[in-house]
Amino acid sequence: MEFNKYFDHTILKADATEGDVERICMEAMQYHFASVCVNSVRTKQVSCLLADSDVEVCTVVGFPLGAMSSMAKKLEALTAIEDGATEVDMVINVGAVKEGDWDTVKKDIEEVQDVCVHNTMGREVILKVIIEACLLTEEEKIKACELACEAGADFVKTSTGFSTGGATVEDVALMRKTVDAKTMAIERETGKTCKRVRVKASGGIRDLTTARAMIQAGADRLGTSATVEIVSEEK
Repeated sequence: MEFNKYFDHTILKADATEGDVERICMEAMQYHFASVCVNSVRTKQVSCLLADSDVEVCTVVGFPLGAMSSMAKKLEALTAIEDGATEVDMVINVGAVKEGDWDTVKKDIEEVQDVCVHNTMGREVILKVIIEACLLTEEEKIKACELACEAGADFVKTSTGFSTGGATVEDVALMRKTVDAKTMAIERETGKTCKRVRVKASGGIRDLTTARAMIQAGADRLGTSATVEIVSEEK
């Protein structure tokens, strides 16, 4: 894969203006990044700006805390898809993880996955599940990733970048190992070939060395606002 296609060019700050978002989209098209990642209120703008380009439209859902109802996340995801989102990055119910309420965690993911597959636009949308690894124990990280696989997610993602920490090489490697093992287990149980669940590293990726370390550890996608600086350094 081309290096530029590892990146979700991201602008999620609260004070991002229409002009800021337009600039990010122009950069993404210039460098042919994988996607532009924005808050849901900006989805329609981004979809219009990226029309007929090779850059996907990525919208965050339940961001940044994940502490809202599954129905609210589902409706936010559906609205984003109707506004043109082709990828959705949702935050799990972190509180339910900490309580060990795994049924709630899985159902929360399944509700959003449902509209990513079955929606009024008639297209399947990529779902990335943000586990907010900095708040979890190793056991919780593993279980959250396993449930994301069971719920049909396309990616597990390390972080929002808005909590107490971002992506680490250790978390990426653990998540890669976990989703690969879980996929193999599901295939053994069902006798069916499953899609490969991918890993997205996000939060604190600001230079080429860090980006390459994340990829080496098993990341398939990187979320960062320093994208242009990183790919320029690579050249």
